[in-house]
Amino acid sequence: MTQLRRNTLADGIDDPAPALGTLERGEPVQVFAVPPGTPARPRIARAEGIYMWDTTGRRYLDAGSGPVACNIGYGNRRVLDALQVQAEAAAFANPGTFESAANRRFAERLAEAAGPGYERVFVVSGGSEANEAAMKLARQMAVARGEASRWKVVSRQPSYHGGTLGALSVTGDPAAHDLFGPMMRSMPKVPAPITYRIPDGFDQQSWAEHCADVLERTVLDEGPETVLAYIQEPVGGLATGALVPHAVYMRRVREICDRYGLLLIHDEVMSGGGRTGAFLSHEHWPDCRPDLVVVAKGAGAGYFPLGVVLAPRDRVAEVAGGGGFMHGHTAFGNPLACAVGLAVLDETLDGGLIANAAAQGARLRARLDGLAERSPIVGDVRGKGLLMALELVADKDTKAPFAPSVMAASVLARVAIEQGLILYQRRTNAGRDGDWVMVAPPLIVTAAEIDLVADGIESAVAETERRLGRQ
Repeated sequence: MTQLRRNTLADGIDDPAPALGTLERGEPVQVFAVPPGTPARPRIARAEGIYMWDTTGRRYLDAGSGPVACNIGYGNRRVLDALQVQAEAAAFANPGTFESAANRRFAERLAEAAGPGYERVFVVSGGSEANEAAMKLARQMAVARGEASRWKVVSRQPSYHGGTLGALSVTGDPAAHDLFGPMMRSMPKVPAPITYRIPDGFDQQSWAEHCADVLERTVLDEGPETVLAYIQEPVGGLATGALVPHAVYMRRVREICDRYGLLLIHDEVMSGGGRTGAFLSHEHWPDCRPDLVVVAKGAGAGYFPLGVVLAPRDRVAEVAGGGGFMHGHTAFGNPLACAVGLAVLDETLDGGLIANAAAQGARLRARLDGLAERSPIVGDVRGKGLLMALELVADKDTKAPFAPSVMAASVLARVAIEQGLILYQRRTNAGRDGDWVMVAPPLIVTAAEIDLVADGIESAVAETERRLGRQ
């Protein structure tokens, strides 16, 4: 058996010693997750507020909130106390056997914050699982109403809804589908209402109208009686770099779903929980209220794996009357997760963090727009609140992206962390859809800290221009 060598806190977590001589000292255990040639990563020692320190004592400003998840920053005492209290009381209770007070209080508080139409809450352990749960719930809602022919879930190209096979089936990522396609049933895709690098002959509004037209034609071509739902991110994540659709698109989507009896699912895994300056980002488009909402990253804020599905009382009652929701995992409704979720939600609402996200997001946007005017490689700035992205281009006049092999966004993210600034970057579709980095500091960020973020990005962009030969 592998033996563990106890390290000090400053060394980080325990290191596995070589087992029977099969591992070389220093070889990463998770070799499957770290491609050969990947630069050595710093080891985390501690984190507090919006900062993280490695074991050498170097400080980093986290302008990505981890993977756009740590909404309330690190080391929050309210959350840590709630976690300890619940862990000491009952770390686990099977929902099939026990009701959990933590689950009940969290669900009630969350439904209150979400508003009318989202009175029922299903708690899971992450975003991919939550999207799967939403699609399964939608299917059972249709069956409960005698519409068993409905099963197709239309989504955008590009898009990202998770890494499990069900969530991947509605994810618009051709590179991922090339690899995993034989293992799943891919769902119909329609073009995303992008606002930058729009096809010739269109402006933002006409392209949005075109995309809505394609959605309607796709529903008709597939057969409306077979189409169950349409799933979209109101404010985009990494597949579209904080895309904010034109208002006409959002209105048309709701009209199309109503016309043909589709359920509208909003994937707010990244955008929900106050990050965009509204508790749920669909609030920015009052005429596009979804039927089901998925929230995850900001719900647990990095303190515990957590995702939720918000649903209307009457439709859930129909499913319950038909025998109950046929779905579940070991950790669904976990008391620890719910205790953390409640503490995060209370901190977000009581601390005025949603208003702060709107105010500091406007300050950040102004600084990033100024950078885009000066930089030869920053082609676009987009997003809402504290969910922003910078898109990098090789030619600003033509909006031509860098070749995927250049990995321009990865270069910028690497330069930034060398300078003590953490940005979130992840390639989708093998980089074929362009390059962007997410700028999404925790919602607790101050105006002074926003200026530090902007100063750091400007410095990192300047060095990236030099390394890419674009000065």
